[in-house]
Amino acid sequence: MAFTKAQLQKFAHSIRIEMSDAELESMNIDQVFGWMDQMKKIDTTGVEPMFTPAEHAAPLRPDIVTVGNLREELLANAPDTAGKSRGYFSVPKVIDED
Repeated sequence: MAFTKAQLQKFAHSIRIEMSDAELESMNIDQVFGWMDQMKKIDTTGVEPMFTPAEHAAPLRPDIVTVGNLREELLANAPDTAGKSRGYFSVPKVIDED
């Protein structure tokens, strides 16, 4: 699977990293996909799927509401008052849609 320079530029832009033309040309991303293809060919019959390679479980705590109805106290910390009157935090837009 070969990627064009334009495809790599679009991908870099979408994940918000800056890459020069020289950096894009020196990337050997096709080699990574070659390794992935090799991994797909590995025979994994009889291997139990793992959720995570760590064998320990995360400690759990009971889901109990200790203090409730703190909306006004929490919204008092809101930096912008645009959504405060409606009961939510208002934040600037961070994702552009193309």
